[in-house]
Amino acid sequence: MIFRLLMLVTLCISVSFAAPLNDAVPAKKAAKKSMVHWMGYNEALEKAKTGPKLIFVDLYADWCIPCRVMEANVYSDPTVASLLNTRFYAVKLNADSQDSIMCDGQKKTVQRCYFDVWELNALPAFVLVAPKGMSILTVTDSMSPQELQYMLYQFLEKEKEWMAR
Repeated sequence: MIFRLLMLVTLCISVSFAAPLNDAVPAKKAAKKSMVHWMGYNEALEKAKTGPKLIFVDLYADWCIPCRVMEANVYSDPTVASLLNTRFYAVKLNADSQDSIMCDGQKKTVQRCYFDVWELNALPAFVLVAPKGMSILTVTDSMSPQELQYMLYQFLEKEKEWMAR
């Protein structure tokens, strides 16, 4: 019995110190960098006053695995990044943040806007905000680059109608 236990401990130690396979890529090197030019929420609201565009808010949390996948795979897509960079003000907000922002005319923490104003309950989540600061719609879903691209084009079809809000 002691021999088996000693062998098991030896096996565990040797596996933990084993070199990675040659084709293994470290996680940090494998992740793609976002091509989206993210800005702060308050900055986007200020810019929207003089150069009206819809504000696309991506809500995430550090613990959210699908959010990390979106960052690595979706926001690194050239078409998605180009749409967000040219046709929207792109904002990334941590849903757990205690920073104060104005959401739908109410000064609240990002976390309270997430729950109370935007009535969200899952991540990743997106909020489309009009230039005057009123939310237009919310979406809670993880998407592929093609799905997000389609959704952004759908937003742009209703852009003129939504800009006045």
